[in-house]
Amino acid sequence: MFFHRKLSRIWQYLHVLEARMSEFTETRKQAVDQLIHETHELLNAGTPDRYVLSQIQLDLQNLAAQTEFWDCADYPEPDEEERQNRFLIHSDGDNDITLYLNVMRPGKKIPAHDHTTWACVAAAVGVEVNTLYDRIDDGAVEGKADLRVSEVIDLGPGSSVAMMPNDIHSVEIKGEDCIRHLHFYGQPLETLKGRTVYDVEAGTYKMMTNIGVKTKT
Repeated sequence: MFFHRKLSRIWQYLHVLEARMSEFTETRKQAVDQLIHETHELLNAGTPDRYVLSQIQLDLQNLAAQTEFWDCADYPEPDEEERQNRFLIHSDGDNDITLYLNVMRPGKKIPAHDHTTWACVAAAVGVEVNTLYDRIDDGAVEGKADLRVSEVIDLGPGSSVAMMPNDIHSVEIKGEDCIRHLHFYGQPLETLKGRTVYDVEAGTYKMMTNIGVKTKT
C-alpha cells in the first residue's frame, strides 16, 4: 500500500511538471510570435532603414532579456571542439525573417563578413565582442579589400546591435563561459547568396561558401 501511494505521488508530480513545461514552452512561443508580428508590422513599409532596424533591435533585446527562455535544458552547449551551436527558433520561409539562438564557447571566432540582408543581434547571456568595419578601398582590385575598424562593441546582456545588408563585422567570444545570443535576419542564413568574408590582416576577401556549423532544428 505504501509503495502504491508513493508511486501515485511520483506520477502526480511528473504530470504537474509536464504541464508546467508545456505552459513554459507556450509562453516562450507567444513571446517569439509577438516579436515576429511586430517585425512584420515595421517591415510593411518596405526595405528597412536604420531607424526601422533600431526598433526591431529593441524588440529583439527585450526578448533576449527573458533569459529563462534560452537555458541549457532546451539549447545545450556545443562540444569543446565545435564551439558553436546554432538553433533555429523561428522561420517564416526561405525568403523571410528568421530567428536563431547562438550558443558559443570562449575561443570561437567568426571572421569579418557581411550578410546581404539586415541583421540584429541581442545578448541573453554572456559577452561577444563585435568589431564593426568600414571598407575604405574603392573595390577596383578583385579579391582585395581594405577594412578599417569603426567600432568595437562588447555585446552583453541588455545590449544589441543592428546591421544593414552591406555592413561588415567580426565576432569573438572571450571570457570563461558560453554565451547565448539571439540572431535575427531578414532571410535564413541557409538561403543567403553572394556573401563576402574578409581577411582583415591580409587585406583580401572571397565569397563565403558555407555558414559554418549546421543549424539545429
